[in-house]
Amino acid sequence: MTAAAAAAPGTVSVRELGADDLAGWDEAAVDAPGGHVLQSRAWAEHRRERGWRARFLAAGEGRVLALTRPWPRIGGGSAYVPRGPAGLAARSARDAAATLLAVADQLAADGIDVIAADAEVPAAEAAYRSAITARGFRPIEEIQPSRHRMSLPLPPGTDEAAVLSGVAKSTRQRLRRAEKDGTVVVRHDRRADRGAVDGLVDVPVEAADEALDRFYGLLRLTGDRRGFGFAGPDEFVHWWRRALDAGHLVLLEGRDGSADGEVLGGLLLYRHGGRLSTQHSGDLADRRRDRPGTMHLLRWRAIQLALAEGRHEMDLGGVDVAGARRPPREDEPMHGLYEHKRSFGAEWLELTGAHELVVRPWRYAAGRVVGRIGRLAR
Repeated sequence: MTAAAAAAPGTVSVRELGADDLAGWDEAAVDAPGGHVLQSRAWAEHRRERGWRARFLAAGEGRVLALTRPWPRIGGGSAYVPRGPAGLAARSARDAAATLLAVADQLAADGIDVIAADAEVPAAEAAYRSAITARGFRPIEEIQPSRHRMSLPLPPGTDEAAVLSGVAKSTRQRLRRAEKDGTVVVRHDRRADRGAVDGLVDVPVEAADEALDRFYGLLRLTGDRRGFGFAGPDEFVHWWRRALDAGHLVLLEGRDGSADGEVLGGLLLYRHGGRLSTQHSGDLADRRRDRPGTMHLLRWRAIQLALAEGRHEMDLGGVDVAGARRPPREDEPMHGLYEHKRSFGAEWLELTGAHELVVRPWRYAAGRVVGRIGRLAR
C-alpha cells in the first residue's frame, strides 16, 4: 500500500491500494448499490492495455478507480473517474461529492492537470453538483454515449404480474406475438449465481465468444442505420469478453424458431449497482415486419432476469444524444426508441452528467496540443 494523503479534520482520507489489497474491490465498487462496471478491476485492466494507468483508491469508506494518462514530453497528465465515485451516491450525494473532491485533491497533488468524472447521480440530488461546482468543477460534454437513462424501478416485493400491468397494451401484444412466432431468447452468461428465468435458454459457455463477435456485427448495422459510429471490434469485443468472464455482462439473443435459429436481435446488459443495465441493442431491420416483437421480448426477458436476481432497477439505457441531452421530440430519430422504452413503464431519469476540474490550465492546454500532434504523427 502506498503512502496515504494526509487528511484534514472533516475531509475524506485517500490512500492508494496495491495489487495485494484488491480483494473485495468489485463487491464494493461494482456490486454495491450505486456501483458501476466501469469501476471494476476488469475495466481497469482493459484500459491499462490501452495506455492508461489504473489507480485503485480507498477514499474513506468508498472505493474509486481513477484512470490517468501522462502528457507526452511535458509532464503532468489527465485523469478520468469513469462513472464514479460509484456506490456512495446511493447513500448520500454529499458523501459522493466529498469523495470526488478528496480524490481530485490527491490527483492534483500528484501532478494531474485535469480531472473528469461522470458519476450517475440524479440531478435532483442538487447537493452533489453544488459541492463540486463550488470547488471548480464545470459541466462538460458526456464521455459516455448518454447522460440520462430510462429507469424502471423494481421495489422489493415487485413480481412479474405487477410489472406487466404497467406495460402498454400494444407492447404486451408484441410480446405474445413474438412468443407465438417461436422467438427463442438465448442467454450467454458466465456468472455462477445467475437468476433462473422461464423462457431463457442457456447455452454452453464457449458459445459466447462467437456470439459476441456476431453481436458486434449486428451493432454496427444498427449504428449505421441510426447514424452512430463505433470503435473497432478489438475495443468492444475484447472488453465484452473480459466483462463476461468477470460476471458483469449478460448477452441475450433473440433467435428464430430454436436456440440454433437465425439471430434476429441482441441485447447486451451490465450487472452492477443493484440493477441490470442495457448497454447496447441491435436487430435485423429487414426482419421487423415479420418478427415485430423481437426486441420487445428481449427487453421483457431482461426485466424477468432483473426480478429473478432481486435487482431494484431495470435500467433500459439512454436515449439522449450529443446536442440534445433531453427527451427526444417526435420529429427526432431517437423518439421511437424513447417511446419503446416508455412502453415498458420506464421513466426518464435525469442525471447530473459529466464534470471537469482544470487544475493547471496552461499545462492542460499544452498537453492537449502535444497529444493532438502525437496522434496526427501516428
